Amino acid sequence: MKHVTMTAAVLIGLGACAPLNTYYKPGADVASVQRQTTACEVEALAKVPASTQIRRGPPRFVPPHTLCNSAGHCRVIPGFYEPGAIYTVDPNLDLRNRVEAQCMADQGFVPVSIPACPASIAQAAPKQATTTLPPLNEKSCVIRNDDGSFQIVTQG
Repeated sequence: MKHVTMTAAVLIGLGACAPLNTYYKPGADVASVQRQTTACEVEALAKVPASTQIRRGPPRFVPPHTLCNSAGHCRVIPGFYEPGAIYTVDPNLDLRNRVEAQCMADQGFVPVSIPACPASIAQAAPKQATTTLPPLNEKSCVIRNDDGSFQIVTQG
């Protein structure tokens, strides 16, 4: 149980350091961005449905080897093949993402990646959530809140 708690804490901590990748239009309220993103995701999925395919990676040959004990008795372990890993792919994913991005562009949104704020700025800023997207510049950064919301800060 301790291991699971520690892993969850590390993942949450890493999320706080990650940039915010979102669609952006200055002056738009965050709720409308979320509604429009959902609408475009649904539209993209309808136009380009998922096509999950199961695939297998190539097998790997493990060559034979000899094991000897301290008495000098040896035995040969024969070579064998390990099957390739099974994984799934969706060949439509890239096209579906482009259709979603086009839908958002048609509504005036552009994709942006806002870097995480340094710890000193995150600690100094008053805790609040951004409700309306502010103008961005090269000094803009984001603080992620514990409740899943975020705060965009522009320094200077």
